[in-house]
Amino acid sequence: MNSNQIKLWRSAATLKTSSSTLRKALAFAALAIGASAGSQAGQPSYPAPGKPVQIVVPFAPGSGTDTMARALAEDLQKALGTPVVIANRPGANGAVAAEFVRKATPDGYTLVLATSSGWSTNTWLLKAVSYDPVRDFTPIARTTNFPFVLVVSASSSIRTLDDFLDRARASQLTMGYGNATGQVAGAHLMKVAGFEALPVPYGSTPPALVDLIGGRFDFMFVDIASSQTLIESGKVRPLAVMADQRSSLMPQLPALGETYPGFDYVPWGGLMGPQALPSEITDKLGSITVAILRHDELKARMAALGLEAYPAGSAQFGTFVQEQLRAWGDKVKEAGLEPQ
Repeated sequence: MNSNQIKLWRSAATLKTSSSTLRKALAFAALAIGASAGSQAGQPSYPAPGKPVQIVVPFAPGSGTDTMARALAEDLQKALGTPVVIANRPGANGAVAAEFVRKATPDGYTLVLATSSGWSTNTWLLKAVSYDPVRDFTPIARTTNFPFVLVVSASSSIRTLDDFLDRARASQLTMGYGNATGQVAGAHLMKVAGFEALPVPYGSTPPALVDLIGGRFDFMFVDIASSQTLIESGKVRPLAVMADQRSSLMPQLPALGETYPGFDYVPWGGLMGPQALPSEITDKLGSITVAILRHDELKARMAALGLEAYPAGSAQFGTFVQEQLRAWGDKVKEAGLEPQ
């Protein structure tokens, strides 16, 4: 990519203008960079016209990860000028999706919206993991934080965090979870707050929320993106944020770290490809994704969906993934969770 094309891309990515103008700028910059990369390498430019790019989602439709992937895919499709489709492959806390993408051809047409569940916790929670979350994937761009909240059914007599802790210490409650984040956060809270709860695992968050409302278990940790509609409709009651600091998405809720410091591990999301994804494809996808996520319109749209935009490029994202793998491992061990 020559200096003029670099200037062209930077101009497009920093334009403070209407959404339609931004989309045109992104598309034009992407076309220029892609054409340059293809011609310099002596290979066809990426993506080929009309050839779909698939983003694999490790959880079911309606999950926070699915919501994020669809929000990103809409703008990514416009910038790339080719279809971007979502493929849900839930199972084993993201391991099913990870294994599928690990085996995919590294040509930029099969990507994954990786999350902390499959890339930070499975190594510590599962006895047999068929992939390495660092070695087997190419980091493209960090995209998201998924703020989690401690919730109960609105029909519960528990109304505050103090109510919850009193009840949990007085009698054994049941805890549902639909992903590894919920599992680790629940075990961590039990350890530091001094109570026990009977775990009720689910394959994904949406069915767990249905059963929470139906009274099949007492509480769970859930991402705001998955539960926001139910919270706003009065079916689910949030008690606290799974963090050391309050979230701008629900600033009225206390952070668990205000009482029990140490909820500093991050439920994250980011775009990855298989190992050995060509650098020109990684750079192009990463640059476009970061530019999209820095735009105020998308940030506002994501916040309305219960998501926090967190754009970072490939190198920074790769370092972050390694740091979080260690951080989540520490919390899993502290909570006393054994690999299953």
